[in-house]
Amino acid sequence: MMQVLIAVIVTLIVAAPTVWALSMNYYKKVSETKLGNAEEKAREIIDEALKTAETKKRESLLEVKEESIRTKNELDKEIRERRAEAQRYERRVQQKEENIDRKSEAIEKKEASLAAKEEEVAKLRTEVSKLNEQRLQELERISGLTSEQAKEYLLKIVEDEVKHETAVMIKEMESRAKEEADKKAKEYVVTAIQKCAADHVSETTISVVQLPNDEMKGRIIGREGRNIRTLETLTGVDLIIDDTPEAVILSGFDPIRREVARIALEKLIVDGRIHPARIEETVEKAQKEVDIMIKEEGEAATLEVGVHGVHPELVRLLGKMKFRTSYGQNALKHSIEVAQLSGLLASELGLDVRMAKRAGLLHDIGKAVDHEMEGSHIQLGVELCRKYKESPIVINAVESHHGDVEPHSLIACIVQASDTISAARPGARRETLETYTSRLKQLEDITNNFKGVDKSFAIQAGREIRVMVVPEQITDSDMVLLARDISKQIEAELEYPGQIKVNVIRESRVVDYAK
Repeated sequence: MMQVLIAVIVTLIVAAPTVWALSMNYYKKVSETKLGNAEEKAREIIDEALKTAETKKRESLLEVKEESIRTKNELDKEIRERRAEAQRYERRVQQKEENIDRKSEAIEKKEASLAAKEEEVAKLRTEVSKLNEQRLQELERISGLTSEQAKEYLLKIVEDEVKHETAVMIKEMESRAKEEADKKAKEYVVTAIQKCAADHVSETTISVVQLPNDEMKGRIIGREGRNIRTLETLTGVDLIIDDTPEAVILSGFDPIRREVARIALEKLIVDGRIHPARIEETVEKAQKEVDIMIKEEGEAATLEVGVHGVHPELVRLLGKMKFRTSYGQNALKHSIEVAQLSGLLASELGLDVRMAKRAGLLHDIGKAVDHEMEGSHIQLGVELCRKYKESPIVINAVESHHGDVEPHSLIACIVQASDTISAARPGARRETLETYTSRLKQLEDITNNFKGVDKSFAIQAGREIRVMVVPEQITDSDMVLLARDISKQIEAELEYPGQIKVNVIRESRVVDYAK
């Protein structure tokens, strides 16, 4: 078996090279055949590629030539069009130059014509002035008046005619306006007054404190007057202790100080311990109470009127007005009444009721500080409203409610009317006899200074001024203008509540005697 295996192996070893040589020859012949075929194909492909490239080259050259020819044609066409357009522009410019030349020639001709006409006009003016002078001289010769005299005469005639026509026109307009406005105005004002009924207030510069007995007077005075001096020094109020039974009188022009003194004195009387240290402590407590009262009064006023968003300092100043009076009328109650009247009138006229009430409530706010600061209550009120950012409508209403400044809104006019209504109703204010008689005398003095006035009489407590004129100096037409001039003069120079009627009377009298 071993020998057979060895023989097989030897046979394989001998046969392997022969087989390898035969296979190598076969593969060589096959490779040479394939290589020849590949070279043939490669030559064919190259030839075909060369033919294709030559064809495409010729086509590209043809396309380039065609494109260049087409581009050249387009350029030639564009050049021809531009040359034609340039020629058109050139012809147009030439035409414009020709037109300008023709116009300049026409202008030169017109200038020459105008110059000639100006010369003619100058000559005509000279002739007209000469003729005018001759006419004036002839008119002066005929009329016997110089030109100045004739001018004065004509002006006087025209003035008289204009005065008469103006008086007639004013009379007609006033009568028409009164017919249309009186009824409505009376309705609004009467309705507002009827709806707003405020208290009639009259305050003085003294307060009375009741005592339990007359022995308390000695305790208030104290040893060598030390208690009364301490109280007067701390409050700034005079204590009058006289024979009035069971009463002490507090006198002072500052109502807030007087109220502090009254509260402090009442507390001391109830407590019974009256000495300088206790007085100082009680006055301090009373001052705090009055401050709280002032704040509460201001808040109550804003709530009563229905005005919100008022600055706290303005609310405090409103509360201070409870202790301020004007002609005996309480300033806070007056402001509340004006606010209510303003709101009623604004609702009748279809205006902003809240703004009208706000302006009416704050119109006299300057009176809260006019004892402490310089300036009229109007100026101080305007400054306060500007400081605390009130609206321009409110500021103008405060500034114009006495007629010092022109009102810029209907609300300002309403506040002005409401202030007059509140101050003018019976019992609202109290004036001293000196003020009353002085106003009557001023009324008569103002009217007597007008030319043509014979005499005048202030009647009906100063509500009417009756003016008697000289008939020879004042005509019926002049009476209308005279009445208006007198009323304007009274408005400018006097301060008064309500309104004053100016009644001008012209009459002619003939007197004879039967003998």
